[in-house]
Amino acid sequence: MNNAIEFQGVSYRPGRDFEINALTLTVPSGAVYGFLGPNGSGKTTTIKLLMGFHRPQSGEIVVLDRKVPEEMPEVLAHTGYVPERPHLYPTLTVSEAVRHHGAFYRTWDERWVDQLFDRFELAPDRRISRLSKGELGKLTLLLALGQRPELLVLDEPTEGLDPVVRRELMSVLLEYVTDRSATVFISSHLVHELERFCSWIGIMDHGRLVTELPMEQFKNGIKRLRVINPEQSAPEEPFEIMFRESVNGGAPGEMWLVRGWRSDMASFFDRGGATLRDVVDLDLEDGFVELLRAFRAEMVRK
Repeated sequence: MNNAIEFQGVSYRPGRDFEINALTLTVPSGAVYGFLGPNGSGKTTTIKLLMGFHRPQSGEIVVLDRKVPEEMPEVLAHTGYVPERPHLYPTLTVSEAVRHHGAFYRTWDERWVDQLFDRFELAPDRRISRLSKGELGKLTLLLALGQRPELLVLDEPTEGLDPVVRRELMSVLLEYVTDRSATVFISSHLVHELERFCSWIGIMDHGRLVTELPMEQFKNGIKRLRVINPEQSAPEEPFEIMFRESVNGGAPGEMWLVRGWRSDMASFFDRGGATLRDVVDLDLEDGFVELLRAFRAEMVRK
């Protein structure tokens, strides 16, 4: 199994104002795939398609070599899921909720769950309705991990949690992934948090996938260039120009957002009258914002 998740040309329109449009997305097995996008971009809708809650109107979804939603029971048997808004019976105690959840999985690991109880310092007799937000976050991750899943699908799992709890949850998650070679598909608006541990990044906007690529390529290959006296149509550039705009002040110039940059490509600007003034490294948040800006500008042009 080379890929844990594959979307091929998936379209889904829940109403007049929004649609997932011909989405093709690939999550390699063993990857920690960070799924980014502004509010309303389609991240949660994509996850609901992945989990079989919605049926695509066209295209194909394959998860763990099984078709979704046709083979959803087999997919769920090997998938741990933390929804954006957990639905747990508030009158149950923590231990009752865990026993109820574990009864559905043949692979439920009681010894592992006991270790997580101790690690998270959860009180077994505390009612769900009395849990703090941090305790509820710990419990939902415990429920997702208790079956020893091959795939973890996490929709904003640390939203609203304080930094100490977020770090604790991410630490347990990474230990599990390292130990079991599991795949993680995680949606989050905490961009810097994803930058620390994701091996792949996918960005959504307006129901479309803007880009997906390994984190190292994202960090090393996407740059902002300050170009003085640029040619209006650069011939056969060795990198992809995603966006260019005029900048005011000083010599006439442009700011370019490029993908596929390497340091030896600076010699490209020696061919004409243009001068490369600056090469600016982008962190994940800067790159995320710039890619969205370039994508939206391209949509306007179309």
